[in-house]
Amino acid sequence: MKFAALVAVLAEDMEDAAIDAARNAGAGGVTILGGRGIGIEEKKTFFGLTYEGSQSVLLFVLEKKLSVRVLKALTRDLDLQNGSKGVVFTLPLEHLAGIDLQQLERFESQLEREI
Repeated sequence: MKFAALVAVLAEDMEDAAIDAARNAGAGGVTILGGRGIGIEEKKTFFGLTYEGSQSVLLFVLEKKLSVRVLKALTRDLDLQNGSKGVVFTLPLEHLAGIDLQQLERFESQLEREI
């Protein structure tokens, strides 16, 4: 079984919607990291204070086919094609240890249903 890491970098206020979309597409657990970024546009200032919106980095470890399904669901449900609302991408995982056996069984049963 091949695995992929799916990474979503989104505005913090989109975090719950992203997790719901990912779960509805079949994802299980997620690791949530806080972040901040610098975009192509200049930062907004208000009375000399610079505003930098908070971002969430969501990290999923998924079976490879499931990662594509979750990526498509996030792109669709969060309307990521329009504007710069966030970025979602996958990375192949060559070596993996420590994955929960229940999660592994869930991946296998999903694959069996698809076949």
